Amino acid sequence: MTGRDDRATTTATATGRRAGLTRDRVLTTAMAIIDDGGVEELTMRRLGKALDRNPMAIYRHAMDKDALLDGVVEIVVADFVVNRQLGDDGGVDWERALRDTAHAFRRAALAHPNVVPSIVTRSLSGPLALRPPGMLRPLEELLELFMDAGFDEHGALHAARLFTGFLYQHLLHELQERVDNPDETDEVLRLGLHRLPITEFPRLRSLAAILAAYDGATELDEGLDIVIAGLRSQLLTPDPPALVR
Repeated sequence: MTGRDDRATTTATATGRRAGLTRDRVLTTAMAIIDDGGVEELTMRRLGKALDRNPMAIYRHAMDKDALLDGVVEIVVADFVVNRQLGDDGGVDWERALRDTAHAFRRAALAHPNVVPSIVTRSLSGPLALRPPGMLRPLEELLELFMDAGFDEHGALHAARLFTGFLYQHLLHELQERVDNPDETDEVLRLGLHRLPITEFPRLRSLAAILAAYDGATELDEGLDIVIAGLRSQLLTPDPPALVR
């Protein structure tokens, strides 16, 4: 993606003409605007200025801001790749695959924190058939992983939804674990918890030291332990067949 635009820019410089406008260039520029200032900063006018183009030219590559956001989300979700692993018995090691996939996608997604909320809302909303193909590929790969591991079709779909739902929610929670005032030494003040009335939120305030020591990767592993244990139990003890009346 970047290489193609670089070649176009080099050619344009050599010939004295501006580089051609491509969908890849439009989306990577839109992502840069979001990375810098958030989704609210992305407008057709601002994008046109960043690209040195009339905003109307952008509509040939994206009909509106929603289409731009879908395209940006697809770029990030492209890093949601299910890393299939083989176990010692030659079968698919689905548990290790989930752990590797979760950590790899976490690193990729947190490189674009302002895009993460859009990943959650746009990847999991609306009818499946209307979502961009790039958003559906992780689901397809997870279904294949779980079916190869021995889950039936219903179990595989449940497992895939549970895993993606947990992973996306973890990312949202991790982004919220931010220090309010890093110059403060008292954990309650560093996190801004002093603003919470102590009579109404005693538990939250008492957790200041734990909250301040939040480790996203460790928290992800702890959550994966629970998710995988539940899925393993489902795989080993499938639902009994329905009684025939």
